[in-house]
Amino acid sequence: MKLHEYQAKELFARYGLPVPEGQTATTGEEGMAIADRLGYPVAIKAQVHAGGRGKAGGVRLARNRAEAGEALEAILDMTLRTAQTGERGLPVRRVLVEKGAEIRQEFYLSILPDRASGTMLIIGSGEGGMNIEEVAARTPERIARIHVHPLAGLQPFHVRRLAFELALNDAQERSFFDLMTGLYRAVTENDLLLAEINPLVFTADKTFLLLDAKAEVDSSSLFRHRDLAALRDDADRDPLELKAARYNLNYIRLDGNIGTMVNGAGLAMATMDMIKRAGAAPANFLDVGGGANAVMIEHGFRILLSDPRVRAILINIFGGILRCDVLARGVVEAARATAIDIPLVVRMEGTNVDEGRRILTDSGLELITATDLRDAAARIAAIAARL
Repeated sequence: MKLHEYQAKELFARYGLPVPEGQTATTGEEGMAIADRLGYPVAIKAQVHAGGRGKAGGVRLARNRAEAGEALEAILDMTLRTAQTGERGLPVRRVLVEKGAEIRQEFYLSILPDRASGTMLIIGSGEGGMNIEEVAARTPERIARIHVHPLAGLQPFHVRRLAFELALNDAQERSFFDLMTGLYRAVTENDLLLAEINPLVFTADKTFLLLDAKAEVDSSSLFRHRDLAALRDDADRDPLELKAARYNLNYIRLDGNIGTMVNGAGLAMATMDMIKRAGAAPANFLDVGGGANAVMIEHGFRILLSDPRVRAILINIFGGILRCDVLARGVVEAARATAIDIPLVVRMEGTNVDEGRRILTDSGLELITATDLRDAAARIAAIAARL
């Protein structure tokens, strides 16, 4: 679960991390009142769950009252389109108005679990800001990576090493230690999958300041963090993803035109790869899980069919927990209930596969049965080429 910037800063402030003075507004009048109270200059920032807001015009610096009014008018109610939102974009309904800061240096800092090593990974750079991705791509040696064993926790030598990598001076290093200690606690005590500060700035007042902040909470841990669960904002989420979640379906919308329905996340990823390799493009990731029944499959069909970009559907099921005959009956019932009128390719393998294929054949529906995943991908790609 992603937090908005202002929510992440409120969380980090509980751990003593320095954040700019600021407040959110949903109207221009509220924003102007906050800006006048804070004094100029102020930063006005769109609050949406997406990165790249600055490059997309969602973050503006206002040096006076007139500029603040122009920024609020431009940002509030705009549709913000970034590399993360795609062409659909996200509507801006709330802004964060913050007191400006006189910046001397910018840094990048993040902490996240590293699944490959089983450690907490701290990433830092002395070149923070909007172009951090370019820094990482062109000069990876300027990105520091420090692994912290979760049982041992953050140690002073970790912070000293990072301070050295960031070329901090003695005065900066003393306050940086407190900052890192607080940030690491915030991550581990709140089950964060990501804490990102970009930029972390050193100001003319010789203090660090979290000029921007991102935080993502492990959704599986929210039962332990009721206060964080209450911060959930689904306004930025795709309506179809929200609908799928209500039926315990894992759905993510993509940009292609081939709808997919698969049981198991790994198999779903492999299915999408095969579709791409065959020359077509998946319209979604849809994992119905191992315990899917006819009702869940019908809901999955309805979600796929409600996406106007979906022109054909590929079902790929490995019958283990979910037997092939059960799946076949669910597909037949769902196809009849939804009156599906687009091409449907079904590939299944596993428990009771022969019975499942017989059910599909005897259904009277216009279904295309594939022998294996390669065959299924080739068939769906051939159909897509004719659409």
